[in-house]
Amino acid sequence: MAIKEFDVFVIGTGTAGKSVAYDCAAEGMNVAIADNREYGGTCANRGCDPKKVLVGVTEAFQRAKNLKGKGIEGDLKIDWNSLQEFKSTFTDAVPVVHERKLKEAGITLYHQSPKFLDGNTLSVEGKSIRAKNIVIATGQKAMDLKIPGREYLKISDDFLAMDELPESIVFIGGGYIGMEFAHIAARCGAKVTVIEAASRPLISFDADVVSHLQSVSEKLGVKFIFDAEVSEVEKLRKNYRVSFRKGENTGSVTARMVFNTAGREPSIDELDLKKGNVTFENTGITVNEYLQNPANPSVYACGDVSASGAPPLTPVSSQEARIVSMNLRKGNYTKMNFPPIPSVVFTIPQLASIGMTEEEAKERKFDYAVRYKSVPNWFNAKRIHAEEYVFKTLVDKESNLILGAHILGYQAAEMINLFVFAMCGKITVDQFKTMIFAYPTWGNEIKGMV
Repeated sequence: MAIKEFDVFVIGTGTAGKSVAYDCAAEGMNVAIADNREYGGTCANRGCDPKKVLVGVTEAFQRAKNLKGKGIEGDLKIDWNSLQEFKSTFTDAVPVVHERKLKEAGITLYHQSPKFLDGNTLSVEGKSIRAKNIVIATGQKAMDLKIPGREYLKISDDFLAMDELPESIVFIGGGYIGMEFAHIAARCGAKVTVIEAASRPLISFDADVVSHLQSVSEKLGVKFIFDAEVSEVEKLRKNYRVSFRKGENTGSVTARMVFNTAGREPSIDELDLKKGNVTFENTGITVNEYLQNPANPSVYACGDVSASGAPPLTPVSSQEARIVSMNLRKGNYTKMNFPPIPSVVFTIPQLASIGMTEEEAKERKFDYAVRYKSVPNWFNAKRIHAEEYVFKTLVDKESNLILGAHILGYQAAEMINLFVFAMCGKITVDQFKTMIFAYPTWGNEIKGMV
């Protein structure tokens, strides 16, 4: 049987992979795509989207709870089973819809993780295929914790698919996933403990603003154990015991379920990259400014799996996919050039950030002005009886441009987008303050933050 040949073979059907496939197919290229899991990728099936559905219900619950006695009466509770059924209405159809649309675009589909045989040849579903260009867009997976008892650990996929909420949970890791899930689980009635190796949660975010979120979390009932390295997980009769080292001391905590939320790593184990002469590093596939692998120019990488230096976020994946598809279709002339990128942690309240933290501004020796305030008395927080509303902004004294913005608030995720416009457009603080926003909106309040 003759070996099938393609112009482009895409590995991964998430945000980045499917975008490249559609673009190249629309250009008349012969395109194939493969995935060893449900089509549609992490974000739509088992990541951002289903998580945000769960968060949305807990947001409504918390908003009503805050206003109890101020017009809201009666007892409220979250029913986990109904919540999961609601979430399923967003996720169940995703794989089928993606497969149908890809087929309609004339793209050949495979349902297995390919393996490199050489620089341009892959083995997939028992067949050998050749491709002029191969795009790796396999994303990331849960980091493997190499500790005794790791087989008892659950991951984010399991949390989002739980039929029943256990009465107690330990999250190993206080990053995005651990903090978001801790807030969901605690509001749904679970007893939650977060074990973190660092001295605080969300280590990449501004320390001052995070301290307020930590306080909110503790009031919610989340227990934190910091500076702790988990050493073992043991199965007991009903519970699991998580042992940890904290300096020279040891300790343990028990729970019905334990989740590994310590971080994610590139999903590349199954690809046999060395056979394809594809270089890689701890953060993913090595890429140049064109998102092309320097060792094998036939290979490109985009999305969370690329070691581009950009954060592993869905909008970044879309941007990297655009760069790769342009270079595949037009030849290498589109280079990586990322604008300021916002990040959001969907706890309640939300934590949103863009640009430098104060620590980074100090390290880079900027002469900056800082505004850091807790403002629960501002109108929008006051009208929903929000207990925490905090911001910190950094402005360069010489240029009067915004260097960084960090917000903890109920609409922080939307508010940070206005700072994206200001920073990408190089709008000075004086120009920013002359703009007229609708009142009384959360967005209007950002003018008081700079």
